[in-house]
Amino acid sequence: MFRNRFHKLSVLNHLSFTFYLLLLAFAVSAVGLPLTVEAKRVPTPKEVLGFQPTDDRTIADWKQILDYFAKLDAASDKVKVEEIGKTTLGKSQIVAYISSAENIKQLNYYKSLNTAINNPNYKLSATESIKPTLSGKTIVAISCSIHSTEIVASQMSMLLAHQLATATDEKTKNILDNTILLLIPSANPDGIDIVADWYRKTLGTPYEGTNPPELYHHYAGHDNNRDWFAMNLQETRNITKLFWQEWFPQIVFDVHQQGQSGARFTIPPFFDPPNPRISPVILRELGLLGYKMAADLQRLGQAGIVTNATYDTWWHGGFRSAPYYHNSIGILSEAASARLMTPITISKDRLKRQRPSRGLKSPLERLTNNPKPWEGGVWRPADIARIEMVSSYAILEMATKFRDRYLENSRMLAAENLKPKPNEPKAFIVYAGQPNEERVARFLETLMWQGMEVHIMDHELEVATDENNKTKFGEIPAGSFIVMVNQPQRPNVLSLFEKQVYPERINANGEAEVPYDVSGWTLPMQMDIEYVTAWDIQNLEKHRKDLKKIENINQARKLLNLKPNSKSFDKLPYPLKSKPSIGLYKGWANSMDEGWTRLVLDNHQIKYTSLMDSHFRANVLNFDTIILPSINERFLVNGRNIRQYPKDYTGGITENGVENLKKYVENGGKLICFDDSCEMVINKFNLPMKNVLKGLTRKQFHSPGTILEIDVDTSNPIAKGMKPKMPAYFIYSSAYDISDDSKIKPIAKYGEKDILLSGWIFGEKYINGKTAIAEADYGKGKIILFGFRPQHRGQTYGTFPFIFNALEK
Repeated sequence: MFRNRFHKLSVLNHLSFTFYLLLLAFAVSAVGLPLTVEAKRVPTPKEVLGFQPTDDRTIADWKQILDYFAKLDAASDKVKVEEIGKTTLGKSQIVAYISSAENIKQLNYYKSLNTAINNPNYKLSATESIKPTLSGKTIVAISCSIHSTEIVASQMSMLLAHQLATATDEKTKNILDNTILLLIPSANPDGIDIVADWYRKTLGTPYEGTNPPELYHHYAGHDNNRDWFAMNLQETRNITKLFWQEWFPQIVFDVHQQGQSGARFTIPPFFDPPNPRISPVILRELGLLGYKMAADLQRLGQAGIVTNATYDTWWHGGFRSAPYYHNSIGILSEAASARLMTPITISKDRLKRQRPSRGLKSPLERLTNNPKPWEGGVWRPADIARIEMVSSYAILEMATKFRDRYLENSRMLAAENLKPKPNEPKAFIVYAGQPNEERVARFLETLMWQGMEVHIMDHELEVATDENNKTKFGEIPAGSFIVMVNQPQRPNVLSLFEKQVYPERINANGEAEVPYDVSGWTLPMQMDIEYVTAWDIQNLEKHRKDLKKIENINQARKLLNLKPNSKSFDKLPYPLKSKPSIGLYKGWANSMDEGWTRLVLDNHQIKYTSLMDSHFRANVLNFDTIILPSINERFLVNGRNIRQYPKDYTGGITENGVENLKKYVENGGKLICFDDSCEMVINKFNLPMKNVLKGLTRKQFHSPGTILEIDVDTSNPIAKGMKPKMPAYFIYSSAYDISDDSKIKPIAKYGEKDILLSGWIFGEKYINGKTAIAEADYGKGKIILFGFRPQHRGQTYGTFPFIFNALEK
């Protein structure tokens, strides 16, 4: 029953696989995992692939995974596979719906019911249930291997799908009757092939089990799980549409792997701090599901199961954290890794040397959150898969048993989000008539794609914009765009528009505690969108008729006097007046910053050439401008270690390449450096400036992903069109003292005081008044140094023009 949205398309040793089956057999008595299979012939993964997924030294690529799911769809009436879109590189991205045969026949019906549960404004048809919480199903999404080197889950997905499609025990029957599973075999199919190709290429060599020497997402690499409010990547948009425009899952399980030497499995509840915009109900339900997973694994005797450690619930932009702002429970699991699909042996001594993490000083210490430490041994892909399978069943069992509770929670949270709350704004308003209409349109499209309601103001409104003086009103012009706070996805509205105020967390040693990922992300600040917070609106009910909902991005573009887009998130206009030749360093650094730079250039239709180490060694540097993304000096110059990778992927640009780069600039070339790469240029080119933050400890300074204010010299051509004060994204970045201002001109400096716009900065005094962007004359050429990343994760549209101006001939 393969649907028309998707066209149909070695081994673990015998003893280990037998051990796997024995553990599953024990699971029948311990936690009730099924082993019985239905009489109807459904192919096993092994029959289709020729090997058992998760066996040692085997790997299924994306074509093989697609092929298996196609055959499963054709053979089972409990499985329906659909293409949800194309990947960045044009592959099919799929979801497999798994449920009872009757539920599969009525997927659209249950989709409508769940939409109504999650949006009180959604109207069901006369033929649909008037009490959707009574007849709906718990929608559970399980997504595998967004980080493609965390490969096991993608292989496990075939085992999980087969098990659910064929088991006939009462537990599985109840799961299929009461839930609809949205199984995503990989959120990054392109990366599955990159990893599979590299693994097969190096199998049986000294490099077996190493990570590929290239980004495993074309643009983002590991950062593909940092895009879940920015919508920069095609895969993000595909899944966001599936989740927050169509299905609104109650539970989202994001399956990951972590390092090799820590806990065997880290799961919720998570570490502090929680974000105040996440409902306490969500946090408690998250804890319940995590403890159910932990309890089931503990009953099986699995050691090294850890909760309340490392990962927190502060940050927004991950696969499992974005659901919190959509009234959904997001679960992250992190299993200890093997060497891709090659087993490893971890000694107890190596575990003793493991660096402490938040909530876990040592993986060997017996604690309440780690009651049975793992003491070392052989660790196989099949071990990882077993843990992930048991955890998936634990979640599905909870979704079944407490179906009414999860559906009612969804209904309750959505309904509560429509009610005004004290000390919260009424709306956020994006001013009419501001410049950079294309940027405004992209901002609105980003909000709408993730299910946010945006309206156009057909009439001016009197609005109180001062939180401390809510009786003082001023006029906001008609034609402005308004995002009301009281809508079903209220937490998402607040989290993206508000300034984040990260709680200052200093540990017992007086050091700033490192949060998981970043501390601030306010999207309109990053994009430099002119907007106001509406704390009160005069005669709002009277003027509601003047607020017209924007139904699609081309409607907004028409209001902004822009041409319609031919597709969602279409390319942006070329921003340069000239046509410079551009070389962008890529090398074998796996630099995410390089990938995001390519994304920004591609999105703006700016042509460039990717430069490898050989270009610098051979002095093939015939470009108007060369860009060095944020890569540290050691890796730029020396590259990968020849003992760990084949020779072709090692060596860096070399000292000779550095000399060639110096000659390139001396002879009139332009060099642009982002963040970490500036250090190499400062040192090797003997520039009279230094990074004042170098050598400081976390007792002195810390700024972990923060929006800061910079003062801009708008008379400099590189700052053309910029404002005197701008937001800049600072993530463990740099700040400079210039010792000879006759050779180096500051273009922007960090503000003299109170520079925090969103997030957290500890030790601000160290960067107040220091240089953030500088321009140096060097021979006949120029060097432009950015102390921060002006294209950070493709999100910081506000500082993109610095790059475009620097690129002009």
